[in-house]
Amino acid sequence: MQPENNTYYPLVSIITVNYNNASVTAELMRSLRYNSYPRLEVIVVDNASTENPMTAVHKEYPAAKVILSDKNLGFAGGNNLGIRAATGEYLFLVNNDTEFTEGLIEGLLEVFSKHPDAGVVSPKFHYFFHKGTIEYAGYKAVDALTGRNSMIGCKEQDNGQYDAFSETHYAHGGAMMVPAEAVRKVGLMPEIYFLYYEEFDWCEQFKRQGYKIYYQYKSLIYHKESMTTGKNSPLKTYYITRNRILFMRRNVELPARLVFALYFIFLTIPKNTAQFLLKKESVHLKAFWNGIFWNLKRPKPDNICVA
Repeated sequence: MQPENNTYYPLVSIITVNYNNASVTAELMRSLRYNSYPRLEVIVVDNASTENPMTAVHKEYPAAKVILSDKNLGFAGGNNLGIRAATGEYLFLVNNDTEFTEGLIEGLLEVFSKHPDAGVVSPKFHYFFHKGTIEYAGYKAVDALTGRNSMIGCKEQDNGQYDAFSETHYAHGGAMMVPAEAVRKVGLMPEIYFLYYEEFDWCEQFKRQGYKIYYQYKSLIYHKESMTTGKNSPLKTYYITRNRILFMRRNVELPARLVFALYFIFLTIPKNTAQFLLKKESVHLKAFWNGIFWNLKRPKPDNICVA
């Protein structure tokens, strides 16, 4: 897709966070060769990795700006560091384990040009290692009872069944485009989460300010999935548990929040505890309970960042 002459192209800041995955981040940089959009600012935030990614990043994308954090700020904190440094009219937050396809940016920008109420837009996701298989074509709402939700189309073969532009409940944290102006109004991504659920909370904040969340089928990104935390790590167990409760505390009003608490106490806790014990996964069991205790120690979970 070649840009037309005499057309205004707003500057788009691509922001990605690296943590001990320089080679994966370099592959993302290499995939920018598929980009045809003429005005990009590329920012890589390194979350205090043991290996400096600068050489690997600049080998694939010499113009990238690499920001080295002196501590691990988590997903939200790392992205916020990049947001503060960005100068683009639009910010495109992408996981470092994603790869671009042609026309990705153009399709997302089209949404903002046609829908002034757009706050966050995500593209269609395919699994990188199973191209043609959908990971994300929008999100269902977080269930008020369970505190969980699911991705539309996940693991389905893509036969065009979700090729329709639509409003969705949440953006996919692996690729979210937002207007810089909207971020100044809404605030930065909530850093209290560190990992997981922060994009859901952020989307809720956008919606409270009158913005809508959209899914753009015309744009496609490939996702390698859980390259940093692992698909079944105790770290993931801890943060999924901790932040599932935290999200409900911050975004669900009484009495629905009480119903969730009862569900979690009488169903989730016994079920998960039994499963970890039967599988002899003591590390995961400890992580699960630590996630619960973290919330019990913090009666007031408000910690919303502002730009």
